[in-house]
Amino acid sequence: MKLLNFPIIKLTIYLIIGILIGYYCNISIYFTLFILGLLILILTVVFLIAKKQFAKTIWFGLFAFLIMVFIGVLTVNFHNQKNYSNHYSNFITKNDSIKTITFRIREVLKPGNYYDKYIIDILKEDSIQVSGKSILNVQKDTLKNVLHVDDIFITNAIFKEVIPPLNPSQFNYKSYLEKQYICHQLFIKNDALFKVKTNQQTLFGIANNIREHINLKLKSYKFKPDELAIINAILLGQRQNISDDVYSNYTNAGAIHILAISGLHIGIILMILSSTFKPIERLRYGAFIKALLLVVILWGFAIIAGLSASVTRAVTMFSIVAIGFNLKRPANIYNTLAISIFILLLFKPLFLFDVGFQLSYMAVFGIVTIDPYLTKLWKPKYYIPKKAWEVIRITFSAQLGILPISLYYFHQFPGLFFLSNLLIIPFLGFILGFGIVVIVLAILNILPDFLADLFGSTISLMNTVIEWVAQQDTFLFKNISFNILFVIASYLLIIALVRFFTKRNYKNLVFLFLAIIIGQSIFIYSKFESPKNQFLVFHKRRYTLLGNKFGNKICIANNFDDATEKKDKIITDYTIENQIKSLQKDSLQSVYILGNKKLLVIDSLGVYNVKSFKPDFILLRNSPKINLNRILDSLHPLLVVADGSNYKTYSERWKSTCKKTKIPFHLTSEKGVFIIDY
Repeated sequence: MKLLNFPIIKLTIYLIIGILIGYYCNISIYFTLFILGLLILILTVVFLIAKKQFAKTIWFGLFAFLIMVFIGVLTVNFHNQKNYSNHYSNFITKNDSIKTITFRIREVLKPGNYYDKYIIDILKEDSIQVSGKSILNVQKDTLKNVLHVDDIFITNAIFKEVIPPLNPSQFNYKSYLEKQYICHQLFIKNDALFKVKTNQQTLFGIANNIREHINLKLKSYKFKPDELAIINAILLGQRQNISDDVYSNYTNAGAIHILAISGLHIGIILMILSSTFKPIERLRYGAFIKALLLVVILWGFAIIAGLSASVTRAVTMFSIVAIGFNLKRPANIYNTLAISIFILLLFKPLFLFDVGFQLSYMAVFGIVTIDPYLTKLWKPKYYIPKKAWEVIRITFSAQLGILPISLYYFHQFPGLFFLSNLLIIPFLGFILGFGIVVIVLAILNILPDFLADLFGSTISLMNTVIEWVAQQDTFLFKNISFNILFVIASYLLIIALVRFFTKRNYKNLVFLFLAIIIGQSIFIYSKFESPKNQFLVFHKRRYTLLGNKFGNKICIANNFDDATEKKDKIITDYTIENQIKSLQKDSLQSVYILGNKKLLVIDSLGVYNVKSFKPDFILLRNSPKINLNRILDSLHPLLVVADGSNYKTYSERWKSTCKKTKIPFHLTSEKGVFIIDY
């Protein structure tokens, strides 16, 4: 089967190309509209000429391709609120003062250590009506309640840009938020919020009220916090209250997909609903009514679950499946997937960069492509082996589909994913069905205590099973270096293997050998690529962290205490990203000779009388009480560095001194890691 023979698959690929171009290239929305209009005009002329001459030409397909690409570019620009004149960022100046901001709570996020976090819609900036989203950080206060979705507040605050990662290889929170059209954040205290009375409700607010009502009913029973958190995750799409330990257990056991409402959950719910509404098919227009009911309920559930990328993707795909199946119009599964991707990306183009979106679709593509061939390998006669083989097949197919991007994003592989899925997936339909019954009965105030206790015990048992699997550390492979080139090579190899085992001919054999050669070339390139020697001054608040990288080795020096040493991930992330093979530890030195460059370290003792050499760089750490003017006059360094271990007031004073003497000053809390190549 040649997938590119389906027009919708071609159009979806062209749309994705356009979205990538629109995101990475700054193309004006007006220029895009002009080019798009011109291409449509040319396409119309080409079509009329071809129709008149009764001849096929490549020009129609070429211009259709270009139109679809520019529709992708336009979609990115159209959904980017910063392109509109009323976006709040257009009223922010570089040295902005405190503004009076009116905003509405849009979404409640998982709280941090010091702040409760929310996504908000900006309604007014001073007296100007504006639009756009921002992050709100409210200082934690045990005496104050958390804010609720659709609450409107007025406050005085300054918009602050989201800080990019200060160390290499760290998670880029700024980039993550930009893909959600968020580029600023607010930091305020609860006392600084003035609530505005309003009766207006958004769709998000209504969904949140339903979730809160359900949780209020469930809390009247004896559910444990972890049980209630899992119920909220698998049935209401809210994972904010899952403890770090439970979340880590599901991740390490290879069962994290159970906590995110996705195709697995929606498919089970669709089967339950389809069976429930089967009698409707006997009515006149029963098939149409049933399909309509299924779609409405699925999208209602998606709204309640928060319309995350995985939920939206799954509901879109299964809505198409439900309509086609109930109207007796079965479609090719690849067509269905392409239609759902096409529709989603038209309305949410930056879903393309969402990790959950990518994992969801690659898992489904893996299942529909690989599972049919695994099915032919063995067909058990008895029920239990048949169901076990079915779970293993689907789990393996999905895991193979997501393996390359999973390694790229998370750098670990749970070796016991077979076991965790084999123990949980066969019972997940029962758990979801049981959960729906429990929620409905709780809302109606007729849920018996024994039934609630039984469901709570079922969730606890699932958590216990997952915890046991996660504790088998021997089968959890961590800290795997896997770059984007490995991802490309891996998918090429997977596609080549599937093609070859599907149809063993000369063409597919050549393609397989080519994929192997490309993979080997990338592996050899990555292994023997000559890394630069670098000295790094990392940023770590209240501490000093230095790294001397030479080849595939790195020597680390820091002044961490035991607790900080255990929790810190700066070096772990750096070694994984840069394929470091050997890590050594050393004490902090006062002088570093780096090729023909010299670094002088001045700590809290303030010792700097170095007469034998002139340092190129000076590193100030642990807030030394020094006269920087005198040091600069005597040593004449090329640059001064201050790391995160210094007091803020000291750093600001040094910054001012260097500015007066016209010597560059690098403050790691502002500019991030300082790197010396040698």
